[in-house]
Amino acid sequence: MVHHSGSIQSFKQQKGMHTSISEILKEKSLKPSRRSLPCLAQSQTHPTNLNHFLSVPLSPEPKPEVEGLSQSISTSCSLLPPQTAEDGKDHFVEESEVSTCETRADESFLLQKPVTRAKLEARTDSVQRKKPTDSSGLFFRDGKKRIDYILVYKKSSPQVEKRCTFEKNLRAEGLMLEKEPSLTNNDIMFVKIHATWDTLCKYAEQMNIRMPFRKKCYFTDWKSKTLGSRFHLRCRQIKSWLPRNPMKLDKEALPDLEETDCYTAPFSRARMHHFTISNRETFFSNSTRSRIVHHVLQRTKYEDGKSKMGINRLLGNNTYEAAFPPHEGGYKSRHSIKTHGAQNHRHLLYERWARWGMWYKYQPLDLIRRYFGEKIGLYFAWLGWYTGMLIPAALVGVFVFLYGLLTMDASQISKEICEANTTIMCPMCEENCEPWTLSDSCVYAKVTYLFDNGGTVFFAIFMAIWATVFLEFWKRRRAELTYDWDLIDWEEEEEELRPQFEAKYSRMERVNPISGKPEPFQPFSDKLSRLMVSVSGIFFMISLVLTAVFAVVVFRLIAMEKFASFNWYFVKKNWQFATSGTGVCINFMIIMSLNVVYEKVAYLLTNLEHPRTESEWENSFALKMFLFQFVNLNSSTFYIAFFLGRFAGRPGKYNKLFSRWRLEECHPSGCLIDLCLQMGVIMFFKQIWNNFMELGYPLLQNWWSRRKMKKGGGGGQNVENKAQLPQWDKDWNLQPMNAHGLVDEYLEMVLQFGFTTIFVAAFPLAPLLALLNNIIEIRLDAYKFVTQWRRPMPARATDIGIWHGILEGIGVLAVITNAFVIAITSDYIPRFVYAFKYGPCVNKRHHHGNECLQGYVNSSLSVFDMGELNNRNHSGYCRYRDYRAPPWNTVPYEFTLQFWHVLAARLAFIIVFEHLVFGIKSFIAYLIPDMPKDLCDRMRREKYLMQEMMYEAELEHLQKERKKNGKRYHHEWP
Repeated sequence: MVHHSGSIQSFKQQKGMHTSISEILKEKSLKPSRRSLPCLAQSQTHPTNLNHFLSVPLSPEPKPEVEGLSQSISTSCSLLPPQTAEDGKDHFVEESEVSTCETRADESFLLQKPVTRAKLEARTDSVQRKKPTDSSGLFFRDGKKRIDYILVYKKSSPQVEKRCTFEKNLRAEGLMLEKEPSLTNNDIMFVKIHATWDTLCKYAEQMNIRMPFRKKCYFTDWKSKTLGSRFHLRCRQIKSWLPRNPMKLDKEALPDLEETDCYTAPFSRARMHHFTISNRETFFSNSTRSRIVHHVLQRTKYEDGKSKMGINRLLGNNTYEAAFPPHEGGYKSRHSIKTHGAQNHRHLLYERWARWGMWYKYQPLDLIRRYFGEKIGLYFAWLGWYTGMLIPAALVGVFVFLYGLLTMDASQISKEICEANTTIMCPMCEENCEPWTLSDSCVYAKVTYLFDNGGTVFFAIFMAIWATVFLEFWKRRRAELTYDWDLIDWEEEEEELRPQFEAKYSRMERVNPISGKPEPFQPFSDKLSRLMVSVSGIFFMISLVLTAVFAVVVFRLIAMEKFASFNWYFVKKNWQFATSGTGVCINFMIIMSLNVVYEKVAYLLTNLEHPRTESEWENSFALKMFLFQFVNLNSSTFYIAFFLGRFAGRPGKYNKLFSRWRLEECHPSGCLIDLCLQMGVIMFFKQIWNNFMELGYPLLQNWWSRRKMKKGGGGGQNVENKAQLPQWDKDWNLQPMNAHGLVDEYLEMVLQFGFTTIFVAAFPLAPLLALLNNIIEIRLDAYKFVTQWRRPMPARATDIGIWHGILEGIGVLAVITNAFVIAITSDYIPRFVYAFKYGPCVNKRHHHGNECLQGYVNSSLSVFDMGELNNRNHSGYCRYRDYRAPPWNTVPYEFTLQFWHVLAARLAFIIVFEHLVFGIKSFIAYLIPDMPKDLCDRMRREKYLMQEMMYEAELEHLQKERKKNGKRYHHEWP
């Protein structure tokens, strides 16, 4: 196969854009270089010191009939000589199991392939001549056939017939199986699966997998010869003299990040000559091979019946214990990666990505994508982008907090509260509570000012715009990644039906309007009825959350009375901190308890709906989990922000819950500090809990597995050195990835995004906490994926799914909630009205901010006659926070004119703030296109070149065929 690594340079030398593609491609044959190797091997470059066992030299293509005959007999353990007595015992068990299944299984639903006696004997001889040479755990015993998938079952499992039928049908589908007993547990048996070349080609064509057929050719325009290019050349020279950027990716240490751009097209066996097949062993990447095998496992029968198929059902009925693709070896090495290179891709990922020392480095997304698949690669790309965008938000939030800290002593309101030694406040409860002086809340007022100052409005507007910019630029980043990873046309070509959906509605079919092929169909009436049941379940769970919040509110009311009349003076003085703190802790425990219930309910409701595809299942499950946890996490926060202290009433006429407990009222400094405390505690503890559950729990489980393995708890050998185990045994002792995929990972970050934006006006340090957490989260997730989890099934995806729509919804909700927080929860609007309507600066042209707020505290407090209370121990007047007429007025305790002015100003601020911010958000979204213009031009150009190349390649192939047959040929399309 001629390699066209020089096609880019030759193409740049063309004078016009209408030059024939054949002239570009007709070049002198070049030896494949290391830089062009990724294109030839579909991005499957390997570290230099691993080429001897991670790739197999190019060999002549075996005949199809030989491959077809060597599929099942080579997997029979009874044909291989046992190495030990224990192995012989395992082979005997396996052989007896197969013979039992052959006598009991119904042959009518087995996928049969005829095998002649002569071919059977020939293949048996070839198998017996093979020697077990491989000990790395990545190949069969012959050391040549790569392990693409691992199945694990227990010998004591009673599901022998199902398992045997399933494995026979797998062999009939073209997969090669080989069994191996576990070294750590005598009851565990591993089934190694290898997909042959013909099987890979067959299913790659069925699944429309895009494969490379030509290296990309880039064109240059008139700017290449102008001063602009020379200017950029000088800039690059100057940059080369500067010290190396420590955050930049090191291409020398990451050889797999070299250029791998190739034109791709859906694979077709009829046009196999179009594709760049330099080595059959590396043409299909490891992730592609695993996806193909997983596709076969999902659609292979194990019993007679339309619903009796798929590895998922076999895992559910304990026929198999686990199914996973193997890791590519260990992630640690005795030698330094700088001197000896990487052992494998997993080792490379650990050294350059998963180690905690790499926290300040960019992520090798291309390498992550090749090892774990595009879906996981997109998650880490989004997480890295979100973390990077949090840096400016965190800086602005810190500046707003520092502004409040530096101007705290100069605050006029704090001064008045701290100096109000003679201002008597009304009792906080009706029994055993004494009046108190306003100066006792001096510290409370100063802390409140840290989060409720002049920078609050600015920061709320900034965060609303930040959320829009973050999402719009992520769209551009996603477009670049989907182009680089060849995912532009994937969704409409490769989206497959779920096996459960096929089994449920196999009797009802209709023609797909896109593909024109018949497929299972879910009637509208059935879909609607299932959806109504699911929606009812969602509302029931949300009502359960609101009930839990109501219980927390009742607890706060009871705690308020107890702490306000507490015998300990310190608690009695700080009763509001004690009430809020205990309420938040109890609320957090309820939140974490209900989350366990929500996950199970969401799983049941999603399966009840029977989604059509895997992406629809994940989107439906993710939406339910988000609704449950968002309401669970934020309902108490909404109560504190918008309901706390709004309906408390006034002294002598307080509103009571169940005619027993008096409703809470805000502190004279406002309710914002309660909201800030609620957000800070929940956000801090939830992040610690999530990090422990993500890393600490798997670490403990893996430690316990290693401890049992060393003691030989499974009845196997007492293995002291874990390096002696084959790779499948090591992977079996790791923890499986979450059953819900990346839903839990996205959900944690999206809920954090909500905390960062929705109530950010009350807690400007939220972006900083989110940034610090995400810096840890990236390496924690990386460490978990590389070292603590089995290798997940590499899946493809074009975007982050429904999470993008959820993020946009949170951005809209954030504008509304921040407007209400500033207008209702904070004291920004009452201070603004007082300064420009009632303060000493009303008639002055030039004034200072603090001068205009003189007397604000006295203006915001109303007067009450304690003689009206039933308690005779109290007499005189006391103050309380409200805008009401004094008791000596003609209409006592009625709302004053200032109350209505403040209310009108609050409503006006909400309307103006929302319209202003939404207008800015829409304008910014309009200015930022979803796809860069140069990327659009490149895609259109490459589409044109791809059509030309396909035409040239087909014509060249046809000409060679005609020339070989001695026929005349012409330069026209056949």
